[in-house]
This record gives sequence, structure tokens and C-alpha cells, in this order.
Amino acid sequence: MSSYHCSPAAGSIDATVTVPGSKSITNRALVAAALADGNSLLKGALLAEDTYLMIEALRTLGIAITVDEADWAIEITGCRGFIPAGEAKLFCGNAGTVMRFCTALTALGHGRFELDGVERMRQRPIGELVDVLRALGSGVEYSGAEGYPPTAVYATGLRGGQVSFHSPESTQFVSALLLAAPYARGDVFIEVTGKVPSIPYLKLTTAVMEAFEVAVIEQHDSTSTKFIVAAPQRYRGVGYAVEPDASNATYFLSAPAIAGGRVTVEGLGTDSVQGDWRFVDVLEQMGCRIERSPKRLTVVGPAEGEGLRGIDVDLSDMPDTVQTLAVLALFADVPTTIRNIGNLRIKETDRLAALNNELTKLGAAVEERPDGLQITPPVRITAAAIDTYNDHRMAMSFALAGLKCPGMVINDPECCGKTFPDFFDRFERLAIAR
Repeated sequence: MSSYHCSPAAGSIDATVTVPGSKSITNRALVAAALADGNSLLKGALLAEDTYLMIEALRTLGIAITVDEADWAIEITGCRGFIPAGEAKLFCGNAGTVMRFCTALTALGHGRFELDGVERMRQRPIGELVDVLRALGSGVEYSGAEGYPPTAVYATGLRGGQVSFHSPESTQFVSALLLAAPYARGDVFIEVTGKVPSIPYLKLTTAVMEAFEVAVIEQHDSTSTKFIVAAPQRYRGVGYAVEPDASNATYFLSAPAIAGGRVTVEGLGTDSVQGDWRFVDVLEQMGCRIERSPKRLTVVGPAEGEGLRGIDVDLSDMPDTVQTLAVLALFADVPTTIRNIGNLRIKETDRLAALNNELTKLGAAVEERPDGLQITPPVRITAAAIDTYNDHRMAMSFALAGLKCPGMVINDPECCGKTFPDFFDRFERLAIAR
């Protein structure tokens, strides 16, 4: 296993950076474009492990896709709602969007489709999605443990109807059905009740659908979220610009909170359809100064003589930023409490347990709760070799600690290939930017 030795920041930072396209947007847009009438061109798309898994899955289903790596562009010839393959085996790796979106997508076809992934994927739930697909007329069987991949979809298309999710473990289940819903034989009514994690990702899904010219009626109130996708509708081939990945931008935006100075991320701002751009609000609570504009975000570290403030925050709407905040908490003046993030236990790894293990190595006192963490910063951070659990966000977030703590080592840095293959090259340049 390889390791990366972090480079402490050479004084305060002054940098303007760009980050690759959003994984969440790219994979949603790939599904819409694959089903569409006509050709689509995704510009600024993410080209990384998770999106290549989606591309290969779609190609296996008979969708024509051309990738231009030099220009970060993907051209897709839509299948007009008729999935060409009548039988296929799809490998989804450890990409939740690929497994869940393709399960719903294949239900629109006619034939038998098998979906599987790595061992960790076989531990990540899919039962709630399978239940609603069965309610809409799709035959889905488990090849292993009930409620988990691998699955076999016996597809004859989806009929319309009304379905509900109650406190879903992942909003990807809802997004998967939304993306497929325009091609059901009748209107699809979806109600989501109870505790719902990551609601901004549902709004991201409908924003992508609308960009491909499918209308979604949605209603959000204090007790439920409701969607209506009227039939018949069809996605249209479009040119679509993918935003920079807001979750991955948080590592760069957080750097001045630790090292001082300022960082600007270009192409991501207040008009973003991604909820995670609002992580700058969290940084502001901790004592940073924020400059916001429609296409740019700037973070300025705490003023001279002031440190980071520990905070108490609910990150249920931004779960992919939890690891970023957890590392920042090492440098705060008082404990930080992060609430309502229990769904992190079913991600690439059990992220709450992983954070507990690695933050403790650095000297923090961590209280791991069923759906949250309380992190008490150490008097002095002790450098350590950080295990990453094949989780890209563990690797990228703990790189932040290396800006201020000499001797930090990140094990298995290649796991960043899931969404950000050249992360450490870019982050190292940030560390020397003055």
C-alpha cells in the first residue's frame, strides 16, 4: 500500500483554484442523456472512477458514449427511452449512484439485468428502492442477502402509480426513481416522509431533469416532500455544463481556516444547484470571512490572533462535508458537535467509526454517537499515519491536518481516484501558494 507524506503550508495561503466537475451532477446527467431523444454533450464533466463506472454500465446497456479526456467532455447518443440490451451484467464498483440509478434505469427495459459491485457495495442497502420498483411492476430479486446487492432486475417497463419512502436511508433511492419516472407508462407520484437525509440532492436531481427538459412538480413542507412526474415525458439531448464539485471544493475552501490566508474557488458560487456550496456558512460560523458571488467563493482565514471556533451544527443536508468539518474541529478552541449524520454509516465505509479511529490517533477525544460525533480538540495534535478505508473523503479531509501538522501521512491516497484522481497534486500546489 502506498502512502502520501503531507507538505505543511509554507505560511499563509493565497490561491485561486478550480476543482473537477461534480460527480453527483455528472452521473445524473449521464442517465438523463442516455434516455434522451438526440445527442447530448456534457462539458466539464468529472472523469473519475465513479463516472467511468456509470459510463461503462451504460455502454453495456447499448448506449453509445464518447469520452474526450483532454476537454473533460462526454458525448452521449440517447436511446429514446428504449434500452437496447435485453440482457446485461453491470459492475457498479462501490459507487452508490451507479448501483441505485442503474437499478431503476434497467427497470425501464425489457429483459434480465444483473447488478453487482465490490464487497462493500454488498453491505450497502438497496431494499427501499427495490420495494418501490416492485410496487411499480418491476421484478427484482436478490442474489445474496435480502435488501442488499447483488440484484437481478426482470424488466418489463414501469407502470405509473403512487409510492412512498419513509425515512429513507439514502436519498439516492428517491433520485433513482425520479430519473427513471418520465418513462413510466403513467404518472408517478412520490412521497417522502419522516427523517430525510441530504434533501439538497433531491433538488439537484430535479434540476438536472429540468435541464434535460422534463418537468417535475415538487412540494416541500415540514412533514413531507412530494414529487409528481407526469407521463408521457422524454428527456431531450442538450449541451450541459457540469459545475465544479462542491463537496470536493470544501477541502480547498477550508485550507485558510487552518493555515491562514485566503482561497478562491472559481466556477462555484451562490447560483450552484449543489447544496454543499453552503459549507462556507459553516466556515463563517467558525470565524472565517466569506466572499460570495454567483460563480465564485472566497474564504479568508480567521483574523490575526483569533482561532477557529468550535460549533454545534446539523449537517444532515450536507453529509459529504462531515469529514471536512471533523478535521477542522481538531484546530478549534472548544469541542465541535456534528448532528443528524447517521446515514454516513452506509457510505463507502462507516464514516463515523472511521473518523473516531483516525481523529483519536491525532489526539482528539471523540464521542461517537448513533447519528453524530462530538470532537474535543487536543492540546497538541500528534502526527500519525491516517488509514483511509478505501474512502476518498477520508484521504482528502485529513490532508487538511497536514497543512499545519508536520509528519502527517495519508495511507492509500489512490482511493481519491473515485472522484478526484489528481487531488494530492493540486492540494500540494495549494500548500505552497503564497
